[in-house]
Amino acid sequence: MSKFNFLKKFCLKPVQFLFVFVWFLTGFNARATYHKWKPTKVIKTGQLSKQKHHGKDSVAKINPYLTDTLIKPIPVSRKLIHDKITKEQIAIDKLDGVADTFINFKKDTSWSGALSKAFLDVIDAMQVRIENMPANGRDESADNQQKIRYLRAVYEMLQRYRLDPKPDPAYYVALAGNMDSLLIAVNEHKQNEFTHWHLNLYTLDNSKDLFDDRPDLRALLYIKVGKQYPLLIVKRLNEYADKDFAGDIIADAAVLDPEVIYYYASSGDLAIKKAVYATDDSLVHCIVQIVAQSDAPLKALSFLPDLYHARLSIKQIDSITRNPNLTFQNLVRLRLEGDSIARHTYMYDLTQRALNYVRKLNEQHEASDTARFKVVEGLSAASLYFIMVAGQDEIYTSSFLGAFKRMVQRMGAMKGDQMLESLAYDHFRTFIRMCAGYNTLSEFLATMDDNARNKLMNRFITGLEKGRGDELEDAVDVADALGSIREASLSGFLQSKINENYRQSLQNSNRKGMAIYSILGKLVKGNDTTGTNAGAEAVSSTLDLPPINKVLYKDLVNDSGIVYQQVFFYGDKDGHDAYESFIDAFKKDKNWKIYNGPLWTTIAAVKGNPVVIYANLPLKEPDDEDAINKLCHYLDSVNITPTIMIHRGHSYHLPVTLAKLTPQAKIVILGSCGGYQNLAAVLDHAPSAHIISSKQTGVRAVNEPIMKELNIDLLAARDVNWVIMWQELEDAFKNKPDVMERFSDYVPPHKNLGAIFIKAYRKLNP
Repeated sequence: MSKFNFLKKFCLKPVQFLFVFVWFLTGFNARATYHKWKPTKVIKTGQLSKQKHHGKDSVAKINPYLTDTLIKPIPVSRKLIHDKITKEQIAIDKLDGVADTFINFKKDTSWSGALSKAFLDVIDAMQVRIENMPANGRDESADNQQKIRYLRAVYEMLQRYRLDPKPDPAYYVALAGNMDSLLIAVNEHKQNEFTHWHLNLYTLDNSKDLFDDRPDLRALLYIKVGKQYPLLIVKRLNEYADKDFAGDIIADAAVLDPEVIYYYASSGDLAIKKAVYATDDSLVHCIVQIVAQSDAPLKALSFLPDLYHARLSIKQIDSITRNPNLTFQNLVRLRLEGDSIARHTYMYDLTQRALNYVRKLNEQHEASDTARFKVVEGLSAASLYFIMVAGQDEIYTSSFLGAFKRMVQRMGAMKGDQMLESLAYDHFRTFIRMCAGYNTLSEFLATMDDNARNKLMNRFITGLEKGRGDELEDAVDVADALGSIREASLSGFLQSKINENYRQSLQNSNRKGMAIYSILGKLVKGNDTTGTNAGAEAVSSTLDLPPINKVLYKDLVNDSGIVYQQVFFYGDKDGHDAYESFIDAFKKDKNWKIYNGPLWTTIAAVKGNPVVIYANLPLKEPDDEDAINKLCHYLDSVNITPTIMIHRGHSYHLPVTLAKLTPQAKIVILGSCGGYQNLAAVLDHAPSAHIISSKQTGVRAVNEPIMKELNIDLLAARDVNWVIMWQELEDAFKNKPDVMERFSDYVPPHKNLGAIFIKAYRKLNP
């Protein structure tokens, strides 16, 4: 049936005719069209079968794609699939814990309304539309089967959302809108036009079953979407491995992530493996060569750039990877060469190997220097530099100092600025921030003359305004360094350069630069005073922030006057030992009662003001993470939101803890590195949090006294004052030099200039 005859059949008025004609030309967006027509009764979830249908006399006057009421009753043959759709809608509605015809998307509530409309209202309207669709030449049996097919596509879309562990709301809202339009296109035999107008991921996903008779259109979608998102589409290689176009997608993905292609080339799935081996692309050939010929292919993959550029053979690469130090030094070489091929792979390998060195140095902290640092014998100054920088999340003070000492020795006659220049100034701000934090900056600057020193520190301060507005890592490194610099002349020099860069940003109307240098200027000016309550409150006022030196008790209690805390433990030996020590401290304190459960422990105050602490058991991995997830689900189900959250684990466990933070968290104790990425992640989840972090892995001897002092304040219903608490802790540790050394690596909230900077910057740039 032609488009014009179809419109005439329903006796539309001229204005309506023109409107619907435009509607067809613009992509069959039925949902948008529906809202431009005068709305009728809104269909409630699960009420589809209860609607009244129009009589025969009204059929000729109704456009089946525009009405929201049934023209004919739903036949029994399709009732079951409608019921399945309704059940999926109800299940999705209940995902937030409440069946209220509203999908509360808690990870980002701004999407709740759009998701509710897409999966409740639009799906209801879609079901009506499917039932009302004209047969367009199909007999009754074929029409029934086609409409079941349409309904099944809708059902599978809903099920995909419900089963998705990390649903992207933007994707699913767009997917529902695409499905709404696609179904009309298919029914009107307009698949060609629709596909060419909508060459996107949504059409690809929705057309899986709807285009089973049009493999040419499916191929076109794979090709076009594969060009847009090669890594996304190559991960679905099993869907098209035997198709001619598979090689192009594999080749495009290999450039971005050769590891994916490596695993496919090593796969036990013969169809996938065959597709990779058959790909006519030089980079893919090199990956296949590594898989087929290397003695240690996964290690060799980091040196894919050398093989691709014919600098090294497989045999030479294998010789390198057999020697850990030689491997690391060659990874440093690759990083300095900056080859884009396999960059993520060799950078990740470099970081992990740097962390391995750091962990070995940390483990030997009680051994002699000779024994402890034997592991880095023979490494160049550049390699030691990258061990320190890449290992910043875990390196102990003594490990850094020993590595720094050896780096300076191996620099020989090379000046500090010359070495950084040879390293292309790779993460030099991080290095300077670490030197400032570990009191070695003066020693490093002493390796160069005054002119070179001034140029380096000017470079350290200059250029922070570059990049996107949310790219702040360098600025946070500078802020952290300012908090550790005590040399008056250097501090004064940096202050003058900050002012100079602020004026330059003002002259260039660079908003990011003005914000950064304004905040840094205030931080460096107030740095010496933040150790007192008056000074910290003055800095807070200057930056237009809430007090940085204290958390009010009223902000920690819930509506019932209870303070809730959550402590995260992990299943390695350190986590188990930390948990036992943690529980033992409460067993000895008559102010608390302990309730043991199979997955978590609850500790409740029996004296003083009400405080309740939840701590998951450090079960063997991966059961520890399962215990955390189930505890979080329980707390959510009973509407408990902790305002104090404490991480008791290594830094490599930290992403799990950070993912569980909520906006209500006011105190976050990391007990591990507080580098930019971690600070930003905390403040992304909990914008007003006060953060206690450490320059190295946290220790029980410090963590537990901090928590004890915190709980003393809470039981007494006092505001938590960091200046007072830190002074009391210093007094307690002054006769324990080993503990005092570790405590000195902890950064309290009022001295955490990196976190303060991020808060102040986000205040200016919401």
